[in-house]
Amino acid sequence: MSLFRLDASIFPSRSASRELADLVESEWLSAHPQSTVVRRDVSADPVPATAWTDAVSASMVPEAERTPGQREAVALATTFADELTAADALLFAVPLYNYGVSQHFKTWFDLTYTDPRTGPEGSALRGKPATLVTVLGGNYAPGTPKEGWDHSTGWLQRVLGDVWGLDLRVVQRPFTLVGVNPALDAFADTAAELKTDAEHSARRSGREIADAHRARVA
Repeated sequence: MSLFRLDASIFPSRSASRELADLVESEWLSAHPQSTVVRRDVSADPVPATAWTDAVSASMVPEAERTPGQREAVALATTFADELTAADALLFAVPLYNYGVSQHFKTWFDLTYTDPRTGPEGSALRGKPATLVTVLGGNYAPGTPKEGWDHSTGWLQRVLGDVWGLDLRVVQRPFTLVGVNPALDAFADTAAELKTDAEHSARRSGREIADAHRARVA
C-alpha cells in the first residue's frame, strides 16, 4: 500500500503547503501505518523544460529513430505515470505563484500527460482518492478586491478531477503572506482563522482518502 505525494513549493523550510500536506499524510499513515509514501519534489528536482517537447515529438517518429533526449523524456514520463498508477492514494501540495499555476507542477503534468495511462483519457487514475493542498498569499474569494485573480486552483481541479477523474478533495489556505507582507497586517485575525480552518480540512481530508481507499478495496 502506498501514498504518492508531490510537493511544488520553492521554499521547503517554510512552506505552508507542505505543513498542510504533512497533516494529510499523517492522517493517512494513522489509518494505514504499514503504508509507504512515494515522494516527488518537483521544485527540488524539476522536470527539464524540454522534456514535454521531446516526449510529444517522440510519438511522431519510429522508436528506432528517436534522439537520446526523446528517449529520456519518454522514460521519465513512464516513471511519473508508474508512480501515480501504483499508488493507492494521491496527495498534491501546489502553491499559487504569481496568480497562476506553479511552473514546476505544470511541467510535470504536461510530461505525465504524454503517457497513455495518464493521457487524455486518464482512465488509469479514475476514481482514485486524492487530495489537492493549495495555498494563496492573498485572498481571492468572492467579494474581495482581487476576486478572480487565482488562476491556479480552478485549473488544478480541472486537470486532477475532470481530466484524470480523481476522487478529489481540495484543502485551501489563503492569506499566507499575512505576517510577511506589512500591507496585509490588518487581516491577521482573519488569516489565523483561515489557517485553523485549513488545518482541520487537511486532517479531515487525510481521513477521507484513507476511508475511500478502504471502500475501494472492500
